[in-house]
Amino acid sequence: MRLYIGFITYSESTIKYLPYFLLSLRNQTYKDYKIIAIDNSEEKNNKNVVYIKNNFSEIDLKWAGENLGFAKAYNLMINQAIKDNAEYFLCINPDMILEPDMIEKLIKAIEKDEKIGALQPKILKWDFENNIKTKIVDSYGIICDQKFRFKDDAQGQIDIDKNNITKDIFGFTGAAGLIRLTALQDTSFFNGKNIEYFDELMFMYKEDCDLSLRLRLSGWKIVLIGSAIAYHDREASRMGDSIWQIIQNRRGKKRKIKQWSFFNQWIITLKYCNLAFSLETKFWLWWYQLEVLIFTILFEQYWLKELIKLWKLKNEIKKRKEQLKIKIDIKEIEK
Repeated sequence: MRLYIGFITYSESTIKYLPYFLLSLRNQTYKDYKIIAIDNSEEKNNKNVVYIKNNFSEIDLKWAGENLGFAKAYNLMINQAIKDNAEYFLCINPDMILEPDMIEKLIKAIEKDEKIGALQPKILKWDFENNIKTKIVDSYGIICDQKFRFKDDAQGQIDIDKNNITKDIFGFTGAAGLIRLTALQDTSFFNGKNIEYFDELMFMYKEDCDLSLRLRLSGWKIVLIGSAIAYHDREASRMGDSIWQIIQNRRGKKRKIKQWSFFNQWIITLKYCNLAFSLETKFWLWWYQLEVLIFTILFEQYWLKELIKLWKLKNEIKKRKEQLKIKIDIKEIEK
């Protein structure tokens, strides 16, 4: 198979989506693919496993035995795809539904340009409770500002038909990203035991930002295909960039999510801060981290212990820094 499609299931958080999600995969016009999945649930014969085995037996489903997180689970699936000589790998969240021609349009686009390392569809919001495909944007791709803050482009805005365009973007979202496997191999690193594609220091959140940055640094293009469309059920959207808006946004997030976000942002900062960015970029990068630190001291002191974890991982972060493959002028990233 040329394409491997991989997704993760976990306990009660994914089971309600599977009937819709898997049917939308089965109804794709592009057929040259194999679907693999990893179940991260603690219980072996949970509802996800039972449903998939009974209704979609063609899916190669493995129970992990523990919650591996996003990066490690996907690395296992990517390794299987590479072993089986696939050309492309589609990361996809199960809380989505896809238009029937989505994958076909992504494949056609990546085949036209060998410099494309990854691409993503236009993702709109899916109102799951009412089963409505909305015109509200979930993501046009990941954008990165001068402070190295990452967010989904145009999230919360109303989509218009003229946005069905193809354009280069900074990064792809892990919710739905088609990746060229040779690009993944080109940007992988050895952790001392195994090859990693997504950084397994990042249990969950922002690992797609990190991989996008590595792909860009290695000279690979990342592209949005606006005519390929998926719908995503996302509970909360980003509300803005001001201090007050950030505080309000964080109040609505679960504590664990905030922990992963804080921790992984620091990993990204430490991995890339010594690259040949302009003095202005370096200033804003560290200014933002100072803002985050002050915010943490004032409002969320319990995250300060994450800095101790970072210190303990300093050698692992150093390994990753030393294996970065820089093939472009850093100014290309700063644009």
